[in-house]
Parts: sequence; structure tokens; C-alpha cells
Amino acid sequence: MIRACYPGSFDPVTLGHLDLIERAAAFCSELVVAVIHNPSKKTMFSLEERQQILTQSLAHLSNVSVDYFSGLLVDFLKQRSANLVVRGLRDSSDAPIEFQMARLNRQMYPECDTLWLASDGRYAHVSSSFVREIARLGGPVQHLVTPAVAERLAQKLSPKEAL
Repeated sequence: MIRACYPGSFDPVTLGHLDLIERAAAFCSELVVAVIHNPSKKTMFSLEERQQILTQSLAHLSNVSVDYFSGLLVDFLKQRSANLVVRGLRDSSDAPIEFQMARLNRQMYPECDTLWLASDGRYAHVSSSFVREIARLGGPVQHLVTPAVAERLAQKLSPKEAL
């Protein structure tokens, strides 16, 4: 049985995230999508909103659940009896930090391994921060997020911010 965790801030969840989750779910008995709760980081969506959006977006995947954590990922993995971290690589510039995180996680939790999935070419340029910025500037995000997320982004931004 493979219990895996896909951690992220998901602020907001993008089509790239959802693609990776769906692909990773095929490898795992159980996949926990773990929303990072960092009180010192300002997010557009609250922790509860991010969890709700993910839960709705992933309802069709019976082996996927959504949870949250703060602190060290390895502590969350131990609590959930998971020993595999799923991460996406958009391009080679992601690799150095991802390798560093994987090595540190394994040093703190030797049973932990990391599975990297290459992003689908349609989403390799997509990041949550770009989605937020495009939305703030009034640009189209429908090709980057689900319709429900696009609607929530529009609701979050006041007319003044969207200009």
C-alpha cells in the first residue's frame, strides 16, 4: 500500500496542480493533498477556502483526501503514515530546490522518498502567483484554473483591484 502526500499552498489551485494530483492518484493507494498553513504568509484564499476548493475539485477521486498542516512536512507524513512525497517539476529551474527539499526530508525521515512528475506541457508555465497577478490585473484565467476557481478569484478582487 502506497500512502503519498502532495503538499502545496494551492493559492489558488491551478489546472497544473489538478493534473498532477490526478496522475499521482493512479500510482497510490491513498493520496493526501496537504494544504500548507503558514500564518506568517499572506494568502489570497484562507486555509478553509483552499481546502474547500480542493475537496470540491477532487471529489471524483476516491483515493484522494484533502488535509492541512503547519510545521515540518515530515512530521505530517509521520502522523499520516505516509512515506512518499509527490512533487511536480515545471522545468529544469525547479529541480535544484526540489532536490534540496527531498534530501532534507529524507535526512529527517529516512523512510520518506520523493516522486517527481513532469508537468504536462500545457501547464508548465502556470503558477498560482501568476494566476493571482493576471486576475488582479483583469486578465483571463479561465485557461489556467477551473471555472469555479475563476469565479472565486473574481469574487475576491474588488473592481478597483481588477483594474
